[in-house]
Amino acid sequence: MLKEKLLDPASAVLLYGTTPPRAGSAAEAVEDAASKLAGRLAPLPIDGVVVYDVQDEPGRSEAPRPFAFAGTVDPRSYSSLLAARTGKPAITYKCVGDLDETGWQTWLDDAARAHGVGFLSIVGRPTSGVKYPLALSKAIRLAAAHPAGFTLGGVVIAERHTAERSESARLLAKGIEGCGYFISQTVYHADASIRLLADYARDCRGAGVKPRRVVLSFSPVGREKTMAFLNWLGVRIPPDTARAILGAAIPLAKSIEICRDNLRRILEQPYAKEIPLGVSVESVSINRDEIDASVDLFHALAEVVKR
Repeated sequence: MLKEKLLDPASAVLLYGTTPPRAGSAAEAVEDAASKLAGRLAPLPIDGVVVYDVQDEPGRSEAPRPFAFAGTVDPRSYSSLLAARTGKPAITYKCVGDLDETGWQTWLDDAARAHGVGFLSIVGRPTSGVKYPLALSKAIRLAAAHPAGFTLGGVVIAERHTAERSESARLLAKGIEGCGYFISQTVYHADASIRLLADYARDCRGAGVKPRRVVLSFSPVGREKTMAFLNWLGVRIPPDTARAILGAAIPLAKSIEICRDNLRRILEQPYAKEIPLGVSVESVSINRDEIDASVDLFHALAEVVKR
């Protein structure tokens, strides 16, 4: 069902994103985390879960990382566990990292055979200008040609769509290489997403191809440190938006309100009739109130999508 929805322009898609438990967690703790998340998601009309591949990414920013890096259990195994617990398909993120072609093929083989991964979202590296053993474009083509028949996706970052570097062109290229959908970085700057989506619709018309689905990600934020982490990840939170959230009587409620208004603005544009869109809600926090707020945010955004 998720595959059909992702690739069917007429369908709406609603996802929930999460990170695996920390590396070294006891098997019982991993099982418990999956069961708790499944319970939290059970009342939600989700089409699938997204499991992120967390990397240290020391070259992402000159700013210090707000939270110390901690590795996680293998996203492939956690995706398999979550799919079993929730009864929903899981999209597994994978950063190509320093893998060469042989290592990548082995990873893909294991993902399919040992973990039953069917949905794969391939991520590039945060540091540009560095030569890696395997180009992202080739990694996508190899995954697309794999006999497992993965449903492939990629990442879209509206903030890097500039006159000097077209994110729209990157989406077109990744679509040709094998990506059938894209999941965005967290959206807090609606104007950037609107510009990118408008240009992507235009470029698809010019190239005579159908736009791939773009799933827009949103995350609640109620603390300055959580906001700093989003900024470190590359999310652009305009200064007035940051002040409005942190200065509000209930910052998380304000955050949800802003995310809802941003989604409305994005969906009101002409390109929404051409590009199949979707929504994913994620929680980047370990704080209970921010985790609970992600469920409230999901309800708020699902209502916007229904209208």
